Amino acid sequence: MRWIHLQNFLNNTEEGSCNMVKKQKQRFHGIILGLLIMICTSLVVACSTQSTTPEPNQQPETDKPKAGGTITVAYASEADTLDVHKSVGNDMGVTWNMGGSLVYKDPVTKEFKPNLASEFKISEDGKTYTFTIRSDVTFHDGTPLTAKSFKDTFERIKNPKTKAKLAGIVMMPVKSVSAPDDKTLILELHEPNVSILEDLGTGVTQPLSMKAIEKYGEGYGRNPVGMGPWKFESWKAGEGVTLVRNEAFNWAMPLDENQGPPRPDKLVIKTIPDKSVVLAALENGTIDVAFDVPAKDIKKYRNNPNYQVLELLRAGIPLSLYMNLTKPEFQDIQVRKAFNMLVNKQAMVQAVLMGEGEVAQSFLSPSTLGYDKSLEKYGYQYNVEEAKKLLDAAGWKVNGEGLREKDGKVFTLSLLSSARFEMQAQLLQAMLGEVGIKATIQNLEESAFSDGQMKGNFDVTMVTYSYDDPDALYQSFHSSQIGAGFNISGLKDGKLDALLTKGRATAETEARKQVYVDAQKHLLEQAYAVPIYYDKLFVVVSSRVKGVKWTSYSPNFQDSWVEK
Repeated sequence: MRWIHLQNFLNNTEEGSCNMVKKQKQRFHGIILGLLIMICTSLVVACSTQSTTPEPNQQPETDKPKAGGTITVAYASEADTLDVHKSVGNDMGVTWNMGGSLVYKDPVTKEFKPNLASEFKISEDGKTYTFTIRSDVTFHDGTPLTAKSFKDTFERIKNPKTKAKLAGIVMMPVKSVSAPDDKTLILELHEPNVSILEDLGTGVTQPLSMKAIEKYGEGYGRNPVGMGPWKFESWKAGEGVTLVRNEAFNWAMPLDENQGPPRPDKLVIKTIPDKSVVLAALENGTIDVAFDVPAKDIKKYRNNPNYQVLELLRAGIPLSLYMNLTKPEFQDIQVRKAFNMLVNKQAMVQAVLMGEGEVAQSFLSPSTLGYDKSLEKYGYQYNVEEAKKLLDAAGWKVNGEGLREKDGKVFTLSLLSSARFEMQAQLLQAMLGEVGIKATIQNLEESAFSDGQMKGNFDVTMVTYSYDDPDALYQSFHSSQIGAGFNISGLKDGKLDALLTKGRATAETEARKQVYVDAQKHLLEQAYAVPIYYDKLFVVVSSRVKGVKWTSYSPNFQDSWVEK
């Protein structure tokens, strides 16, 4: 599943008129940064590190599965709409449970296999994908699923009147859709793109009931109709969504043991923004499953018989510092290299993740095709003195107030952030302050933060992009994605474009991997962004809920049941 996450404990105070005050402020940044690093180092010594591909802490299941009960889960963000086409992507915790996909990715082999399609084939030129649609599937409103259901769904996404958001980006590679009969679906692509299967295996491209869309019109986002294991019952704004078991469901993914309807009666998805409240709710039994549990809190749930901890190294692009490359300052490679040397990645891993992660020296996670440890030699090591030399050489000299200045302009930055990245922003602000770069944190709520990133309203910002395919690099850095995709930094590089286009068209696995190794090498040599760390996804499950498993994208409740 694709997600993009495109104050201040060192708040900028009113500037005094005295140079001494300003110099003291610079020294304060240094003292705080030093203390943070010392504290973080001591914390990491006290914690054991985990392997890059950890096994879930499975609980013994002594009883047989039972029917009935309710599973209650908590997410930090409420969906903007349950119309999957018009959502920015934060609907997936709900809509993925209501739908299904043409194909699915085997979590072990990473192969794509048929799901709502009984089979599929790809043309020799890689531009035509033909799917045979199953004939035994119906929507929650009784409408049969056909090839035309997919055709209408995909054409709705591509219709400008829909104003599709994430779904619109996903369908950009598709030139045309046809359904010559009820069982045959044909996708014609603009150019070969082997990563298209990644998106056809997610909830973003799930089929929707056109009957329901016609019935509810603009209100469909509050009355969604899918064909998956769970049916929509209600949505209380600010509280959450309740789904009920689809009694007719018998088309589960082949990897699921339970091929029939879900065992629990209901799946309740609550909205709880405050992580401390989420964990309190987990411990008092108000919720059963807590998503995105902070690394700093995970230790107390490990090896605790009352909980199961699911953890996975995040696929895709690591947490990175993106520079707005349209700004004059960042068009100088010496400045970009300096920024790469100013980020103390190990301190970030220790402070933010409590050691539950890894320093990133390249732009793809170790769990993603295209990662290669040899790329580390092209990465940048933390080196403040060398960064100072690079900034001096670029003309950014320290003035009498301890700030970097060039041609009468002080080096000041707006660091766009959100509550999720609070500590990361504070650390980055202090690290830049060490060399006289004044970064002001602009902290926005999630939707405004994402909107600001997509519109390029920042000097620097933080991004982590979860996507189980190296095409994440195309979507994030290819020049065609400026304005229409996730290239929020405004990067235009012909050599990189050629490599990323080649990666999409290369089917053979090893050859494709090498293309992305070459692309990452070029990104590092040009210092276009700062990869910081690879983090883990943590989900904590109450022991009363059994059988929660990972798919390639998210926890799956199809085999779950509630111990009464």
